[in-house]
This record gives sequence, structure tokens and C-alpha cells, in this order.
Amino acid sequence: MASAAVIAKRYAIPIILVVLAVIWQLVILPTSFPRSHYDVIGVKQNSTSEEIIEAYQGLALQWHSYKDTEIITENVIEIQHAFEVLSNQFRRRDYDLFNFDELQDVAKAAKKQYAGDKFSRLKLPLLKMSETDLIDDNSEVLTAENFKSMLGEEGTWLILVYSLGSGNSQQFAHSWKKIVDWLDGVANTGKVELGEVQLASYLAERNRATGHPFFRYGLPSIIAFPRTCRRLDCLVRYSGELNVDAIVDWTATDILGLPRILYYSLEPLVTEVIRKPGPHKVKVICFSKTGQRAAPFLRQAVRDYSAYASFGLVLWREENATLWWNMFGVDSAPAIVFLKDPGAEPVVHYGATNSSVFHNLMEQHKSHALPQLRSITSMDLGCDVKGYSRAGNDTLTWYCVIVAGKLGSKLSKAREIMRSVQDNLTNEVIPGTASISSLPDSLVAAYAFQQKRLTLAWLDGDAQKKYCFFYLHSENVFETCGPRRYAEEEDVPRVFLVRYRRNNSEVNIDVKQQYKNIWDTFREDEEGLASQLVAKYNGSMEGPEILSWMSNTIKDGDSSDLPYFRAKAPDLNPEESNPAWSRVTQKIGFSSKRRMTEKVKDFVTGGSDYMKDPRIGPILLLASALYLGALWLRPNQSEQKNDKEKNIV
Repeated sequence: MASAAVIAKRYAIPIILVVLAVIWQLVILPTSFPRSHYDVIGVKQNSTSEEIIEAYQGLALQWHSYKDTEIITENVIEIQHAFEVLSNQFRRRDYDLFNFDELQDVAKAAKKQYAGDKFSRLKLPLLKMSETDLIDDNSEVLTAENFKSMLGEEGTWLILVYSLGSGNSQQFAHSWKKIVDWLDGVANTGKVELGEVQLASYLAERNRATGHPFFRYGLPSIIAFPRTCRRLDCLVRYSGELNVDAIVDWTATDILGLPRILYYSLEPLVTEVIRKPGPHKVKVICFSKTGQRAAPFLRQAVRDYSAYASFGLVLWREENATLWWNMFGVDSAPAIVFLKDPGAEPVVHYGATNSSVFHNLMEQHKSHALPQLRSITSMDLGCDVKGYSRAGNDTLTWYCVIVAGKLGSKLSKAREIMRSVQDNLTNEVIPGTASISSLPDSLVAAYAFQQKRLTLAWLDGDAQKKYCFFYLHSENVFETCGPRRYAEEEDVPRVFLVRYRRNNSEVNIDVKQQYKNIWDTFREDEEGLASQLVAKYNGSMEGPEILSWMSNTIKDGDSSDLPYFRAKAPDLNPEESNPAWSRVTQKIGFSSKRRMTEKVKDFVTGGSDYMKDPRIGPILLLASALYLGALWLRPNQSEQKNDKEKNIV
């Protein structure tokens, strides 16, 4: 007994390997490689359609003559299944090239449904499908030729791989059209029919064991090329449910890394969207009747305009209609509300929007009615010493009138006054042939404003204290600039005008000039191309008086030949260096870590490919033989060693 146990222990591993090889060859492989449809019908793979029909009719005669009494068997379903695949040119093509058979699940269901029934109850064909040509949508039809140029374009691509012989592809056509519309302006979309064999094979996965192209998740198949991806090793395959909401959200979140927009009730809306982002942002509130996720173009706007605006969604309910009307002047949904300056009426846009319409709305309303002077707006406003006038690069003299102060009721009132001044400048009628010298003093400011040589803006004296101190340096400047030093300190908004003048002789300086030393290069960076002269307003905060002062100052600035003086103004501080949505999407976006996760997932799911590898069985047998050889050599070597020792003795 002891010797038998020793022998069993000694040969356990090779025996186990042999058993596994037998199980693999006789059990696992047959289930992984079922009979082909050609074998079921009894024809060769290169048979014509007529030969397939003839073979099928010959098999069908065996049960049709007894259809009222004969019992349906699994073999009957298999024959019908094989015939429906091979008799359709598209299904047969998909089966031959990509081993794709959409009828497998239908056949399995039919076997369960008709088990034990008579032929008279069998409904044929198993899968009814109407013929179709191309999916009718706005996505680009991709071929092997234009796919190369597509890879050269920037942006994210979402590609649909489908087949004209696939019922699921036909059912998905309407959903794909909606997806294309939802992603318009956010991601590029294209589609590939399996008839484009070269391109479809390129986009397909490869069976790790056989190298055969296939689509693991069936058809239709959704494939994404992220913005920086133009190779197969970084594309992403969608593996979720084939519905519009899930695919659009996957594209926007996982592929594009767009931030989400949350739905809010009243109190969180006021706290998170209106108050928390600060006064420098326009508030954009979207009212929805359906409560569905934010469209991708809205989410893209959060990313693109995060420095200008904060966003929130509100589900419209009729019981809250009075509340929203009193707060924002909204009486129905869908609607978009833009909240701008304190005291200004909300701007309401009604109706559904698309990407281009919403982009135009954001460009129109991304700034306050009286724009704020900020690090990201100074160039556009023409209020930067290194910039140019809004009138163009050829303008030599331009002006920026700024009201500065600490956030509060007094600054809000001053902003409202300056807004009315801006409206007066906009609405003033200037004769088309007029020149600044021929205009009355009261129209000089309006003329400069309409020529875009004059800009009005407001400045947060606390957030931009260095900038504020630079232009308003005086004994009482702390009433306007910097944080409040004590609770009872009086807030005094102040208005000042900056005249920018470009030295025409310096504009044409050769950019390749040679500097004498390194300090000259630093000095050149510190000096702007425009000189600055500051005029402070000391009158009352009344619109007509401010208008008169502006006109007189501009007229004097245009006519006087003042000394050319330059000094570097402090840089404006950015209000928000790392917005909250950016911190979130750093985790959501398609990073290298996420790509690694996708690769691990593909490796795990690809393990099933090796279940179809016919080499596994022989490898197991070879391993068993090698192990047996090692066991046989080991005792022979020990016996030879003992014989040598005896001969020596």
C-alpha cells in the first residue's frame, strides 16, 4: 500500500496533465467550436446560393411530410438556423469573415420555445428583418480611403460598426441618429459597414488564439478614438447597454472627460450656483421639463466657459412656476437664464437649443453688461498695456474707464450708474461723416465708444488690490482698494480713466534686435508697447457728470501731445486657478491610468479566447511527457552515481 501511495504521488502531476488534455480535447474544444453552418446543411464553404437552397430543401422534406405529427427536434432548429444565415448575403458575409452570427440567441430561444411541439406550431423564419440600405443620419460614412484622413483630424471620434444583415443594427439606427445629434459640435461621428472589409477588419478585435477578427460585444459595435488617440492600442470599445442615454454619457464622461451639470432645488441653487462662484461669474441656469442629463454641448460649455460662468440645472415643476417667475422672470421650460450684474434684469432664452445656438448665446452673454476687468478679459477689453485697442492694432490712442471698489452695495450702485452711462454711449446717434474735432464736447465720449476706442469696466478692488493701488495711489486709497481693515470702514468706489498710447516708431522696431546684456531683455519684457496716463474722477457719482468728464478728458487726450511715458502695471490676479469641475474631471477624464484599466479589462475578457485554442491540449500532453521523462531520468542518474561509488571503493 505504501509503495502504491508513493507511486501515485510521484506520477500525480503527469496524470493530471493527461486528464486535463483529454478533457480539453473531448469536452471544452467541441463546445467552443460547434459545427459550422455549412456542416449542418451538408455543403462546402464555397457553395453557391443555389446549392445551399437545394441542400436545405432536401433536409426540409424529411419533416415537412410529417409536419402535423412529427415532433420538433433541436436538429430541425439548427438546420433552419444555418439556412437563414447562409441564404442571406450579408449574414453569410458576416459569418464567413467575422464569425458573427446574430441568430445564435434566437436559435437558443427557439429550442426552448418549441421543445416538444409539433411542426405545425413552428413559425418561420426564426428572424424577420426588413431590408435596408444605409443608416440615415448625419455621421460620416467611413471607408479605408477617408479613414486615413480622419485620423489626421483633431478631435474625438465615435464610430459605429454595423451590418446590413444585422437586425440589431437596424433597430439601433434610430438611436444612432439621436446620438449623432446629441454629440453634434462635441465629437465627430462616423459609421462603418462590414462590407468595408479592410477597415472593419482593422477596427475588429483579434482572437488571441486564432488571430481571427471578431467583435466581442456583437453588432452594432461602438468604438471611440479619444482626442489624442490615433492608434488601435488606445481606442476604447463600448461594452454597456445600447441605449442613447448610456452611450452619450459614456462618451461625454469617459472619453471626453466633460464635467457633469447637477440638478438643484432652490436653496442649493442659490448657494452653489449663484453665491459660491463669486461675483465675477455670470450665472447660467437651465430649466428642463424632462429631467434628463445635460446635453454634451452644455457640459462642454462648463469646461470652455468655466472662467466666465457657473452652471446649474433646474427641473421645471408647475407648482414652482410662480417662484421662478418672481426670481428670474421665467414662465415655462425649456429655458435658459443668464444672471449678470446686480440690479440688471435676467436674460431669458426660451426653447430647445443645439450646440451652435448655445455657443452663440454664451459668446453673447459670457460677460457682465458692464464687463469686469480681469486677467482673462483685459486683452479683449483693450485695458492691458501689452494689448491693443478693440478698434484694431492700427489705433494709436484708446481709453479705458474703470470703476473700482470693494464688493458691496455701494460698488453695486456705482456699477449700475456706469451701466446707464454705457447705455447712453451706445444709444447716442453720431452723424456718419462726423470727426472728433467737429463734434460737440458732449458727444466725444460716445464717438470714441462707438469707434471701440473707449471701454467701460469695473474692478474688484479687493481681489485686484495691487492693480488698484497702482492706479489710485493716494492717502484715502484704502477706502477703494484692498481688504476692509475694520468693520466700520467706509467703502468709496472711484472712477478713473487710463489713456493708452502706442509709440508709432516702436511698432516697427525689428523684433530681431540685439540686446546689449541680459538685463535689457528683462527690461523689454517689463515694458509694454503702450504708454499710460491716468485721470481720476473727483466729481459726484452722477451719470451726466461722468459723461461730461469722460468727453473732456478724451478730447484733451486726443489733442494734447503729452510726453511718452511707460511703466509696467501689476498683473491682474486670476480669480480661479483650478475650478472645482477641473479637479473632478481630472479623475473622470481618459487618463493613462484609465487606459491601463481598460487594457487589464481587455486582458481579462480576452481570456475566453484561449478556450478556443486547439494547441492547449497538445501542450498539456507534451508537458506530461516531459515530466515523465524527468522522473525517469532522475532514478537512472542516481543508480549510475551509486555504481560509480562502488567501483571506486
